[in-house]
Parts: sequence; C-alpha cells; structure tokens
Amino acid sequence: MIDRYLAVARVGVHESEIKRSRFLCSLAPAPDEAAAQAVIRDVRRAHPTASHNCFAYVIGPDGRLHRASDDGEPGGTAGTPMLQVLLAREVRDTVAVVTRYYGGVQLGAGGLARAYGGAVSAALDEIGTVERRRLTLLTVTVGHAHAGRLENDLRSAGHTLREVGYGAAVTLALGVPEGEVPAFRSWLADVTSGAASCETAGSAYVDV
Repeated sequence: MIDRYLAVARVGVHESEIKRSRFLCSLAPAPDEAAAQAVIRDVRRAHPTASHNCFAYVIGPDGRLHRASDDGEPGGTAGTPMLQVLLAREVRDTVAVVTRYYGGVQLGAGGLARAYGGAVSAALDEIGTVERRRLTLLTVTVGHAHAGRLENDLRSAGHTLREVGYGAAVTLALGVPEGEVPAFRSWLADVTSGAASCETAGSAYVDV
C-alpha cells in the first residue's frame, strides 16, 4: 500500500500566453472521479466561448484511475501531456483543466503538447502541493487531571491532534505512522503513568 503521495494544495488558476493563445490552467483537489467531473463542468460553464477546455485527472494514492481529454485539439497533444505531468510529478487526487483561447497562430503538435503540459507544470509550481501520509488513527482517552499536560506533551512531540473531545473523560484523536504505533503506546504509558488508554480507529491519508 502507498504510504504517501502528493496532491494539489488548493483550488487555483494559473494563466500563461504562448503566441497570442491564452492558456488558463485550473487545478483543484479531487478525492474521487465525481469531484473531478464536477470541476470540469464548472470550468466549461465559466468559459463557454473558449476554443478548448482540455482536462486530465489522477485519482487514488496509486494513481490507478486516470483520464484525459483533448477536447477537440489534435489527438495526444493536450490531455495526454497534461496527464503525463501529473503522473511524473506523482500528484494524485487532483484534476487539471486547461482552457485555451486561440490567438490566431497555430502551434503545431509539438508546440501544443509543450503548451498544455507546461501550463499544468507552471500551475503546480505556483499553487503548490501538499504531502499526504497514511497514518494509523488512534483515539487516546485520559482523565481530566492528565489531559492538559498530555495535550501539551503530544504537541511538543510533534503529533498533530485531529480532534479533542471533552466529556466524562477527554479523548484525543491523532494519527501515527503504522511502524511507530508500538513506540507511541510505550511513550504514552510512560508520560501518563498508565492513566491513558489507546485504541486504534483504522487508518487514513492525512495532510502533513
């Protein structure tokens, strides 16, 4: 199973101009294919007079699900170069839509491929990516008397708390790399003198 991967950091648009043609690359997170298709529809609605709205997306940590479209450009000159950039840079759960407004100068097949691939690459550089790491989700339960210090100790140790709940006891939800779980349990027992319990609650990919 994939331990970590990259995804676009946020929704964003980067514009470039090549031989009077405008290329607007819209990037957005896409946790599934339905989300990717929704972004594509939104971009097409926003640019109904554009010459082309070409797209590529990669879904899943392993990148197994991916699609691309040239949207009327010569075959293999738009969607495929866009997809190749996402795959080469190991960006997943991301959709890219490049909107082209034709400027009257033909670019040729090679020029188109460089333009569309370059638009995605430049957008990724400007908008940025985040790393997602597969973590084991843990729920720590501790009494109120120990909760404040434990929360501080967890943060000092570099753990990011996903949620803190207050009830009869205090629950702290966090993620830990799978290989570090035994060491974490031992550390937890030491810092709380055995006063805290720790239960596993599955796993998930978390931004780090």
